[in-house]
Amino acid sequence: MPKYKGVCVGAGYFSHFQYEAWMRIPEVEIASFCNSNMDRAKVIKDKFGIANHYKDYREMLEKEKPDFVDIITPPPTHLEMSKTAADLGINVICQKPLAPTFAEAREIVEYTKAAGIRFMVHENFRFQPWHREIKRLINEGAAGDKLHCLNFRSRMGDGWGDDAYLNRQPYFRTYPRLLVYENGVHFIDTFRFLAGNIKRVYAILKKLNPVIAGEDFGVILFEFANDITGVWDANRYNECNFENPRYTFGEFLLDGSGGTIRLYTDGTITIQPLGQSERPHEYKHEDRAFSGDCCFFTQRHFIDCLSAGKPFETDGPSYLKTLAVQEAVYTSAQQKMPIEVEY
Repeated sequence: MPKYKGVCVGAGYFSHFQYEAWMRIPEVEIASFCNSNMDRAKVIKDKFGIANHYKDYREMLEKEKPDFVDIITPPPTHLEMSKTAADLGINVICQKPLAPTFAEAREIVEYTKAAGIRFMVHENFRFQPWHREIKRLINEGAAGDKLHCLNFRSRMGDGWGDDAYLNRQPYFRTYPRLLVYENGVHFIDTFRFLAGNIKRVYAILKKLNPVIAGEDFGVILFEFANDITGVWDANRYNECNFENPRYTFGEFLLDGSGGTIRLYTDGTITIQPLGQSERPHEYKHEDRAFSGDCCFFTQRHFIDCLSAGKPFETDGPSYLKTLAVQEAVYTSAQQKMPIEVEY
């Protein structure tokens, strides 16, 4: 018997991964969903068997009285929807980007906190199985007792040409902030998960494809509070050499006092202690749903913490730290200088 009654708002491209994940969490019943586009709503009904559909999310929240709502809509809608849920005492898991501006994101966090509801950002990259395993390896000292550097390289290849992003998420073309706001924030959060708080950034951002509004190239240098250095080198214009660039989203290199941990684009992790040969490290990961089934693991975390009364890893106050770094990145790129992160 399900323990939690959930509802969802949204029926776009990415929502399918989240609906599918909820179907596999036995403590949850998604009782209804909301979307104003009837064609998209029919797809959700047919694919996931959720017959109860609303056009107005307020009506749904008031009538259904769920334990939680999963907000899977564009960022400009998140403040109003989160406030409405908070006023009704409904817990929230909210898709990222959290809001169009840092000020609006802070307002969401402060409002939901004041209302006393549980609030979590659906930030799923830290829940990808390779990042969870790398964190475990770091804690076990697989790269030594001190990390030196984190280096992630990403080439998505989905943003070149006149039809950039049209197949999947065409609204990306109009975002005034794109690469860091939509994709890089995942890695800011993952870097923080793996190595702690970031104190200073230096960023170079560019637009390679002239048909889009925002940046699609970025090289960012991170200085961590514990003297670790991070580098994120990414663009969505050039292509990788792996058949599924959206599996790991790139290649990871983590150097430490005792050796190196590597993540390859097929999910392979290797360890190379100093003075020894690189060797593969066995762990469980599979090409299921989105990027190693990370939506399931994220939503599983939400329910586990809801049940145990434990804090979410990406609760509102914690996620504002990730967004503070994001803001510093854009300021650095604009001013062409290193910027201290203001938490």
